[in-house]
Amino acid sequence: MKKKIKIKINGKFSTINENLSLLTFLKQLKMPLKKVAIELNREIVDKKKLNNIKLKKNDEIEVVHFIGGG
Repeated sequence: MKKKIKIKINGKFSTINENLSLLTFLKQLKMPLKKVAIELNREIVDKKKLNNIKLKKNDEIEVVHFIGGG
């Protein structure tokens, strides 16, 4: 059985499997990666590194959607 950890995404707690990559987690949420900015623990994440980042207990993720307009 995989160990579970708690993280926070956009202000809400979520329980996930330990050692899950940030990229896999965002794909599970069906995030449109081309249209969002991702912040992990108050730091902007380079999208090229998403697969190398393993989520840890108490990580805080903020996903910001870009909205066009004028």
